[in-house]
Amino acid sequence: MTAASTPKGERRRQALVEAAAELLVERGFDALRHRAVAERADLPLASTTYYFDSLDDLVAAAVEHHGRAELVRGAALLAELPTRPRGVDSVIDLVLDQLLGPPAGDRDAELVLLRYERLVATFRRPYLRPLMLALGEELRGLLLEVFTRSGMEVDRRRLEQLIALVDGAVVNALIGIDPDPRAVARRMLHEFLAP
Repeated sequence: MTAASTPKGERRRQALVEAAAELLVERGFDALRHRAVAERADLPLASTTYYFDSLDDLVAAAVEHHGRAELVRGAALLAELPTRPRGVDSVIDLVLDQLLGPPAGDRDAELVLLRYERLVATFRRPYLRPLMLALGEELRGLLLEVFTRSGMEVDRRRLEQLIALVDGAVVNALIGIDPDPRAVARRMLHEFLAP
């Protein structure tokens, strides 16, 4: 049995992953350094290289931890959603909660930006692609279920168009320093989904 597979080792590894995920959310990918993660986890610097083969492995673990937490939250919201017909505005709010997370008031634009940084970072960090594709597929499953439970039929092609529309609207709002990218995406989705 290795130290990493002992209960203490698992707790330490998990503390490092959680610390890295916190730093990722707070300051983005540039904040993920061995020393910063170890300090945040209140563990020795050597623990980052003991439990992770490389910084890339630690980054991937942080991205997976954060992405899975978002999916768990999205699945919990969906589990509470009764199956019944809904209006377009209600469906749009449900879709945006899945794609952008719940509204966060003054921090909404910042948290949305962090979600998109994670997506864009995949281009420069190809080791994240398989993970991001898997997380994206699970998210698409949640989105399809939103439509099913809302009495709206959406096929995969239309779902991809919807996601691309939201992504484009949000990125353009962030580029334009729009304080409410969610509102921009909501307007676009309304035009897309309204009969």
